[in-house]
Amino acid sequence: MPPPPPPSFGRGRKRAAHAFDAALDDTELVTARASLARGRWAAVRSLLAVTGDDWDRRGHRVTVLAQEPTALGWAREWQLAEPDSSCASALAAHALVYRALDGRERPDAAREACLAAVALAPEDPTPWLGRLILERSLGTEDEVVRLFDEVRARYPDHHHAHHLMIARLAERRADAGQDPLHEVYDFANWAAEQAPADSPLAILPVVAHAERYRVLAAAGIESADPAASGHWVGRRARQVMKAAFDWWLEWEREDHPRRHVDLNFLAHAKYCEGRGAEAAALFHRIGPYATPAPWSYPDRDPYPAFRTACAWALGAV
Repeated sequence: MPPPPPPSFGRGRKRAAHAFDAALDDTELVTARASLARGRWAAVRSLLAVTGDDWDRRGHRVTVLAQEPTALGWAREWQLAEPDSSCASALAAHALVYRALDGRERPDAAREACLAAVALAPEDPTPWLGRLILERSLGTEDEVVRLFDEVRARYPDHHHAHHLMIARLAERRADAGQDPLHEVYDFANWAAEQAPADSPLAILPVVAHAERYRVLAAAGIESADPAASGHWVGRRARQVMKAAFDWWLEWEREDHPRRHVDLNFLAHAKYCEGRGAEAAALFHRIGPYATPAPWSYPDRDPYPAFRTACAWALGAV
């Protein structure tokens, strides 16, 4: 029995009714963010200090903290108290990035703040990640590639940076349709092959397939119902899904801070493929930690889409 289509709320939808928590299952991050909201930035200082050079975790924590509405004000107060703090500088820079993307700050102010953070910690990819987040939406293609290279020079397996690059590359040549030779697939395969055997970058071909669906569906080339789209049923698609699911069975990275992002992409792929048992195993691992992407693709309220897919998969077992 094919999976049911997720509910669609049309292109006029402003925002999802359900709030997703970008912190995922990082309870220490949730606690520090709550302290920051109350003006206690010392808890954030302690959190980032113990995070150290775990670059994926540092990037995850800084980006989540930066989206707290009071983050910029408290980061600037922290900078006044400790002007040489690279953590305070990175947090302020990321907060400016998100405000610039919302139209509340000048993009140049965010760019300057990111460069100031780079100067305080040249080895840290996190300030470059901030620039990449900004330019993924506002910058030229050459600039996005340059910034990705800056992140990768400091940490070749940076999870968030690779996802941003995949999303940008997928937007090239929408009129090419389901082109198995599209550059986003080449990039995803290259990155997965370059990474260590246990790296979650092995999931990138699935992410590339989902991001390409987003672009094609938005252009009207693919069905707006992902489960009914032929995008997920071809031989290449099946190979991509099987390889990624097999990687997950062998290497599941329960220690990775963004593993639920990968689990959601995998579950979405298995749901669209109609593989109920495999999707159910992934939904069990996801638990309450749904992510907006890719359930929002192409233009859906993601939480009802997630719940519909989860109910179908668990009911199919």
